[in-house]
Amino acid sequence: MAGYILPPLPYAYNALEPIIDAKTVEIHYTKHHKAYLDKLNELVKRYPSFFEGKSIEEVLSQPEEIPADIRQDVINQGGGYDNHNLYFYSLSPNGGGKPYGKLAKEINLTFGSFNQLKQLLSQASISQFGSGYGWLVLNNQKKLQVAKTLNQNSPLSAGYTPLLNIDVWEHAYYLKYQNRRADYVDAIFEIINWDEVERRYEEAMNK
Repeated sequence: MAGYILPPLPYAYNALEPIIDAKTVEIHYTKHHKAYLDKLNELVKRYPSFFEGKSIEEVLSQPEEIPADIRQDVINQGGGYDNHNLYFYSLSPNGGGKPYGKLAKEINLTFGSFNQLKQLLSQASISQFGSGYGWLVLNNQKKLQVAKTLNQNSPLSAGYTPLLNIDVWEHAYYLKYQNRRADYVDAIFEIINWDEVERRYEEAMNK
């Protein structure tokens, strides 16, 4: 197996301004994201037969199957790679607003309203101690749930299907927001790509 690849960024570095500045997007994508990919591919070289034909989502969904001597490294680097893939595609210069369609109906059923979901997801993201993510996921009963994870741990490893994440590692926001994580989390809802989240939801529900 040759290894995994860096998906193209679906917008220009400055496209998310003023919510996220161009320099942050550029450093986040070309340095942090790529570093996780490069380190993951070093692990692939050590165990090419294990990774052969497997998506990173399949690998992270069965952490107990990962060779023991690289398991934590794959959780860290593979999680960093996959979490960032999902994060960058969860944002759009044409984003914001509210979800729609089947996802919107399920949000209303589960949380009572979109505003209540936003409050819960914001709280999860802001309260994550240290580095990590806030998430909207489907649990193993295919019900919507808000979660948070530490570092680059993936919800996939706990049996959840990720739909949306908010990256609260400091490198995601510090140049513009410094220590004001709450301001960053509040602002990011203006660029959430609900088309993509809806697509992920429908794909997961149809499996």
